[in-house]
Amino acid sequence: MQIHFIAIGGSAMHNLAIALHQKGYQVTGSDDTIHDPSKSRLEKYGLLPDEFGWFPEKITHNLDVVILGMHAKQDNVELLKAQELGLKIYSYPEFLYEQSKDKTRVVIGGSHGKTTITSMILHVLNYHEKEVDYMVGAQLEGFETMVHLTKDNEFIVLEGDEYLSSPIDMRPKFHLYKPNIALLSGIAWDHINVFPTFDNYTEQFRIFTESMVNGGSMVYNEEDVIVKEVVESSTNHIKKYPYQTPAHFIEDGITFLETEEGDLPLEIFGNHNLQNLAGAKWICQHMGIDEDDFYEAIASFKGASKRLEKIAENSSTVIFKDFAHSPSKVAATTKAVKEQYSSRTVVACLELHTYSSLNAAFLAEYKGALEFADKAVVFYAPHAVKIKQLEEVTKEQIATAFERDDLIIYTNPKEFKTFIFNLELENKAILLMSSGNYGGLDFEEVKSLI
Repeated sequence: MQIHFIAIGGSAMHNLAIALHQKGYQVTGSDDTIHDPSKSRLEKYGLLPDEFGWFPEKITHNLDVVILGMHAKQDNVELLKAQELGLKIYSYPEFLYEQSKDKTRVVIGGSHGKTTITSMILHVLNYHEKEVDYMVGAQLEGFETMVHLTKDNEFIVLEGDEYLSSPIDMRPKFHLYKPNIALLSGIAWDHINVFPTFDNYTEQFRIFTESMVNGGSMVYNEEDVIVKEVVESSTNHIKKYPYQTPAHFIEDGITFLETEEGDLPLEIFGNHNLQNLAGAKWICQHMGIDEDDFYEAIASFKGASKRLEKIAENSSTVIFKDFAHSPSKVAATTKAVKEQYSSRTVVACLELHTYSSLNAAFLAEYKGALEFADKAVVFYAPHAVKIKQLEEVTKEQIATAFERDDLIIYTNPKEFKTFIFNLELENKAILLMSSGNYGGLDFEEVKSLI
């Protein structure tokens, strides 16, 4: 099979390209720019385009499939050529479904926690040498790629993103997978550029629940009132398995899970992560891993990349990097660090980087999101607001939204870096939350602080 990727350089797209190359398919691709790590990984497998740009001459009748990434536009010349030739054009999730329609599909959905839960499941399965296909949104320890596809594996585990499928397919990705087994971790308004109201956003999770195959199993966080209502009001003929935060305690900076076999020390911490663990346990049990085997494996789970990732530590200081950017994630992550390091001063630094977070109409959602931080800092680049063609956001609007009189706000990357590097680090827990890099902050340099 010959497959061409339009916009091959994306995080998900390049991983799928590598997975299909490893499966034995002929893979080509184009993109107008590709950055690391995608660039070096594509180069390693001989899949990096010879030059950047869009080339309609690459699109011929010899192609069996064209896979279209979100980075491309509707008027992309390669896309137009593919449409003109009548080639089969798939979005990323459509193609994943085609590759897995004869497998048992396990789909992890929710506004937050889905990468971590998917990672937990894959960690446990890998620990017990249970082979499955998968697609996850982070690079995992012990896994070469974020996508793995085979002909023979019975299960495929898919992280179910609610964002749009492609420039010509406005359906959320997770609507296309038709799960046999699914999980919903939480619902908190996000992607306001696509879902302008909370009701509209919530409706996507109702559609997801209804998309499950007849007789499927839905695992859901009953502590989230919206999730509980969405799942329990569904008339789809599915089995429903609620979960909640398991019993645990913190001692000497370590979280212990209370189990029938005794207290289990964990590498992870925070109520949100313990909820994630409870959900992952249900899913693993549906996949044939019993409770004792789950606990044995999960004890060594250190977390998904950029999800409360400990980047430096000594006896008096710890520094975390976290992907949190939506209000619910920021609040849960900050609370988790404060509870784990209750005797330390928690310095929480949040970069407003996404379309939603930089939107003046959405800012009010951040009310109280940094309340558990002893020192709260927000960074945003006015340049990023202009790039996204949004109304300018002022420092006053941000201060009002977070409702903290002592909020420190930076718009200059150099000033923010100076703040970080001049911090008194004794007895501190520093939390760097962003889906960006604070205008060019070198995290390797940050590690050298302690």
